[in-house]
Amino acid sequence: SNKAPHIQINLEERTTEYLIRVSDNGIGIAPDYHEHVFKVFKRLHTREQYDGSGIGLAICKKIVENMGGRIWVESVPGEGSVFSFTVPK
Repeated sequence: SNKAPHIQINLEERTTEYLIRVSDNGIGIAPDYHEHVFKVFKRLHTREQYDGSGIGLAICKKIVENMGGRIWVESVPGEGSVFSFTVPK
């Protein structure tokens, strides 16, 4: 894609937790793969297409869950993704 990367980070303070959202204007993720991307070494593309080892989001999930939070993604292919996670106060 020729569009410049755009990343936005938002924090929402809730009663018992913080909600952090990281959004991008990247390639997006099809709904069938929203859980798949959080598994270790599970890549959606070849290394020739996109860099990465397939462990980054798995590590994020482990850290967030060990802190008692949740992590998920909402995405539209071709439009970008929003990765959200909560952590207790």
